[in-house]
Amino acid sequence: QQRRHKRRGQSYCRNYNIFTISFFRILPWVLLWGYRNILAFNSPRNNNKARMSSTARRMVGKLNPDKTMLLLCDMQERFRPLISKMETVIQTSRYMTSVCSALKVPILATQQYTKVFGPTIPECFDETNPVAAEQGWATLAKLRDNNMVFEKKLFSMLTPEVQSVLDEKKEELSTFVLVGIEAHVCVQQTCLDLLEQGKDVHIIVDGVSSQQPIDRQIALQRMQAAGAYLTTAQSAAFMLMKSADHANFKTVSKLTVAHMKLKNEFNE
Repeated sequence: QQRRHKRRGQSYCRNYNIFTISFFRILPWVLLWGYRNILAFNSPRNNNKARMSSTARRMVGKLNPDKTMLLLCDMQERFRPLISKMETVIQTSRYMTSVCSALKVPILATQQYTKVFGPTIPECFDETNPVAAEQGWATLAKLRDNNMVFEKKLFSMLTPEVQSVLDEKKEELSTFVLVGIEAHVCVQQTCLDLLEQGKDVHIIVDGVSSQQPIDRQIALQRMQAAGAYLTTAQSAAFMLMKSADHANFKTVSKLTVAHMKLKNEFNE
């Protein structure tokens, strides 16, 4: 019996020694793993991710006229017979340039290789509206006089010349509203460039198109997935205005009524 107790005691000691040795061999690795995780959790990269996530949750895509610019992308004569639902895009462009003029939102336009594709379509601006002349709304001629029409070969609107203008206004501008063509090329690349710079981008879905409907459809999905806001011209106009108490509410309302009387091919 004494021998049995002795063997049992020896067995316990042996198991205890094995456990102790194993524990102290593993302990440094456990401590190292924990230390690395603590460092990773408190790293600037993770903190930045947390801040970005928090910021993203707060971004709801509101439009403020004091911080917004309308971008008119390559609305040129040569494209008129080629683009799907082009007449609606022209009408929507005219509505948006008129609304933005009434609300004092700056407008910038680009032309893709003008020598080949021609100048900007004049009907993108409401030059016959008496209120336009009275209040000094933006016209194509005025944009040219103010050096706000830019020639380009780059697909994105953000050429070095345009970027220079935006940099001068970077403290004022945080949001861009996009209309124009083609949705899957110049509009999309402009949108992605602006998003990459941390800007809010609103795509006027009844104001952008491509030659093929499938290209427009996928481009809208692509831009939305990247972080752009999809909206309509009327929705954007009333968000910019905010209230029926706005000084130009009646003007914008009349523009909206007139615009709604026109055929919208995107409703078909």
